[in-house]
Amino acid sequence: MPQEDTAFAQFYARHVDTVYRVCYIRMKNQADAEDLTQETFLRAMKEPQLWEDDAHGRAWLIVTASNLCKNALRHWFRASRQEVEDWDQAMGCVQAPPDAQESEVLSAVMKLPDQYKTVIYLFYYEGYSSTEIAQILGKKESTVRSLLHRGRKQLSQTLGGEPDAESGRRSS
Repeated sequence: MPQEDTAFAQFYARHVDTVYRVCYIRMKNQADAEDLTQETFLRAMKEPQLWEDDAHGRAWLIVTASNLCKNALRHWFRASRQEVEDWDQAMGCVQAPPDAQESEVLSAVMKLPDQYKTVIYLFYYEGYSSTEIAQILGKKESTVRSLLHRGRKQLSQTLGGEPDAESGRRSS
């Protein structure tokens, strides 16, 4: 295998799960998520400079996948989306949460509006900071913090708990 093919294969292996999850939370079905993951990596094949810089490459993949999902959702044949009930099973590449409470939280996150779901997902599940999310999404950092705050508030209302003032976590 030529060196260029090996570099892309390693890049793909490092990031395919992240891209798939981003597509899946937006598209809400496996076939579309797989198609858009493939399309994202086809575009990445044309950008060899991405393969070397992991942080930039990962951010580029997330933005590209998100944009492809937005475009697909706007298309006329995507007028109705089927809701998924069991997100743990549906996101098979993700390790299932160890308890029912975490599963309930993941389901609640998946039901958030896209603007909140994306920032909550990137912050809590992918580990990006609000500054990094702002750069990835091309938004102001204050906007990202506001979206995180509103998303947490909506999650808290959905899950029936009041957020702690300091941590933003649900009180028991």
